[in-house]
Amino acid sequence: MSQVTCTDLYEVTMALSYLREGMRAPATFSLFVRDLPPGRGFLVAAGLEPGLDYLSRFRVSRSDVLEFAEALRRPVEDLEPLHGLSFDGQVRAVPEGRLVLAGEPLLEVTAPLPQAQLVETYLLSLVCHQTAVASKAARCVLAAAGRPLVDFSLRRDHGPEAGMQAARLCALVGFAGTSNVAAATRYGIPASGTMAHSYVETFASEEDAFRAFARTHPGPVTLLVDTYDTDRGVATAARVLNDLWLGPGCGIRLDSGDLGALSRRARSALDAAGLRDVQIIASGGLDEYAVAALVRDRAPIDVFAVGTKVGTTADAPYLDAVYKLVEYDGRPVMKLSSAKVTAPASKQVFRGPGFRDVIGLAHEQPPEATEPLLQTMMHGGLRTERPDTLAAARARFDADLAALPEVARRIEDPVAPVSVMSNRLSALTTVVRGRIEARTQVEL
Repeated sequence: MSQVTCTDLYEVTMALSYLREGMRAPATFSLFVRDLPPGRGFLVAAGLEPGLDYLSRFRVSRSDVLEFAEALRRPVEDLEPLHGLSFDGQVRAVPEGRLVLAGEPLLEVTAPLPQAQLVETYLLSLVCHQTAVASKAARCVLAAAGRPLVDFSLRRDHGPEAGMQAARLCALVGFAGTSNVAAATRYGIPASGTMAHSYVETFASEEDAFRAFARTHPGPVTLLVDTYDTDRGVATAARVLNDLWLGPGCGIRLDSGDLGALSRRARSALDAAGLRDVQIIASGGLDEYAVAALVRDRAPIDVFAVGTKVGTTADAPYLDAVYKLVEYDGRPVMKLSSAKVTAPASKQVFRGPGFRDVIGLAHEQPPEATEPLLQTMMHGGLRTERPDTLAAARARFDADLAALPEVARRIEDPVAPVSVMSNRLSALTTVVRGRIEARTQVEL
């Protein structure tokens, strides 16, 4: 499947019409989230790097034209104007890892109208999914209060590619590792994993399983102790670890039951066996709410392995994100539909202390003591900088998270900061609205 044809059909029909009508003037589209999902005090900008890769490679090939023609059930020659179309526009965007709020553009695309239109669906898909996952993972980091987290989401994510994205995004916000081998090698993330219950079940006894595993993996091992009876599993693991002495870094994993109570009993048993350095790893349906509760109750858990609910952003599985035309051929435009009004023109987000953000026009003077969030990432269809790194994105995330107001960091009932419009953008919005309403009245 070509990335070019991975789009909604109406993008193709509109782009073709624009080409036939000679409408090739520059258009600016703004991608933003209308409202934060329930239970969110912020979003983490993500998906930009793969989005820039997509735009850099974007070119409608002969095979793409054939697919478009087949989908539309039209002769190939009717779709010929699309052949060879590539992206040679500009992208201004919020760098990955920065925190953003409702209504703030994550990116803006300015390109000849057919190009800017045809890339809409793919960009939305990339940015929406990855921003949602990064934001969920970031809340787990807050909940863990400094304890390490590991991504275990691959087997439950919405497909292998979503699992690759989840591992990268978890690392971006500070996870210590991932179970995903491909992601570990591609992105330089530490790989982490133990064993499954099926492994234990294949041996005559739990102790046989633990000893066999340790023979194959003579370095530090983590033993899964809840296949049968967790307290007995901990005792067996302690005996095996003491007998074999595999060095520091060993652990046990709890994957079910009352993790708080079980971890307390496990810690007592391990300490009594002289295994104070053996870590307790907890997994099994964890998310930020469960992690926060365990931390609040002082459960002696050293590492949290989170998967399903984070990789699928279970409590908020989508973002109300849009990609809206804000300017065409130098003319600011806006949408007036009820509850879906947009503001006209290319924009900038000016961040002040304490996330007192102002959404203004792209070229207006920044308010005092603010910094612009959107940066030029592509010009003439080419990247303006080298590809970003996870380390750089992580540094931006850490800095923004530290500056975020405490009420927005809360796991339960967070209160998100709210951006305001600059005076210039507000005035332009009023003027453009007036022009549209006057024209509509004349047409009626």
